[in-house]
Amino acid sequence: MPSKPTYSFADEPAPIKKAQEPAPAQKLLDWLQRWRKPTVRMNEFLVYGPRPTMRKRESAIGPIETLVRHGWLRPLKTRRSNMLEWQIIRQPIVHPIIES
Repeated sequence: MPSKPTYSFADEPAPIKKAQEPAPAQKLLDWLQRWRKPTVRMNEFLVYGPRPTMRKRESAIGPIETLVRHGWLRPLKTRRSNMLEWQIIRQPIVHPIIES
């Protein structure tokens, strides 16, 4: 019988906490705050938008729809049916957060 009790949890290192990756809609909103134009088109999202989430049209639609639902973007009518464009709604918030 051991003279001192031993505890297994005392020898284990503490788990390392990793910074949580922001949601794609939050990354997009942070990028839109720096965008200087009053409107943005789908091709501008794909070319200049946050990497690597905004490289394909299919992966960009979900975060854009989230921002439309929360009132940060408003769809605009375009002269072409396959062209998508949104007006950016600027709101005076210091660090806006989107909750999905």
